[in-house]
Amino acid sequence: MINLVNRAGVFTLILLFVFQSCSSNNDGGGDDAPVSAAPTNLSVQVEVVGKTAENPNGDGSGKIQLTMNAANATSYKVSINNELKEVTTGSLTYEFTGSGTQTFPIIVSAYNGGKFISSSTSVTIYIARKVIWSDEFNVDGAPDSSKWGYNTGTGNGWGNNELQYYTNRSENVKIEGGVLKITAIKENYLGSQYTSTRMLTKGKFSFKYGRAEVRAKLPAGGGTWPAFWLLGDNIDTAGWPACGEIDILESVGNNPNVIHSSLHSPGRSGNTPDTKTTTAPNSTTEFHIYAAEWSAENIKFYVDDNLFYTYKNSSTTPFNQKFFIILNFAMGGNFGGAVDPNFTNATYEVDYVRVYN
Repeated sequence: MINLVNRAGVFTLILLFVFQSCSSNNDGGGDDAPVSAAPTNLSVQVEVVGKTAENPNGDGSGKIQLTMNAANATSYKVSINNELKEVTTGSLTYEFTGSGTQTFPIIVSAYNGGKFISSSTSVTIYIARKVIWSDEFNVDGAPDSSKWGYNTGTGNGWGNNELQYYTNRSENVKIEGGVLKITAIKENYLGSQYTSTRMLTKGKFSFKYGRAEVRAKLPAGGGTWPAFWLLGDNIDTAGWPACGEIDILESVGNNPNVIHSSLHSPGRSGNTPDTKTTTAPNSTTEFHIYAAEWSAENIKFYVDDNLFYTYKNSSTTPFNQKFFIILNFAMGGNFGGAVDPNFTNATYEVDYVRVYN
């Protein structure tokens, strides 16, 4: 009996040893499991595309080639221009947007599992202004339907007690001789005294930051109110003025050659304090360029590249999202004022609309 017990005890010890050995070999969590080595010796090289002695900040493409290398690294993360890029090859081509010569900080981190090493550098690069969207109005007839839609009707005065009925008829809008012509006409039309056009890129094109400009010749006559402006893409959900509005050009025939640029936002709508004026001599007989350069830091307004108003932008404004473009020609209303009783028609002529990076 004693002999059997001893044998059973020995057998139990053998089974326990085998079980522990198998567990240790299979679960990968024992003391012998491999440990990820932390990356070391991180090097970062930044090559500015097109850099020469004559062009030390590049060829204007805004492109750089980033090369990263670290011992034991399996992946890299790059923080650049408020973006985070992840790569596994140690090579990244990046294209900056905006325009002008700017310096950008770059932070690179090399990873192996949860362990990493970081390094920071910077690059100064020249970014040429590039057109990202435009309409040159070079084809006679109706405007390009892939670029423009229309608001039609009275819109209950479009919030400003305006007098026109907006249409997309050729009498009110057409391209002729390389120029878009929006014509306001004094006529009885579906209960309104005047007709005109309001065209927009909503649902077709919108953008966030950049330069928007129009080259235009303005209509003449008391009560005329042409405009070139931007409206927030989220207007259907946020409503106005929460969506934001950037008026690049407004002018009224009752005060000729005076150009208004304004911004509308919550608490600063209607009679907004965010507005300035300048003059454009002979604005009804000559073409001028009306533009806004928009960034996260500010919005600058120009006539013929002469800066006359800088608005300080910030993260608390609605001016940090995508906006679409509107061209319209209103009559009368709160801003347009009294219409000259002798008014018959007038035309707002647009040579082009361009949006740059």
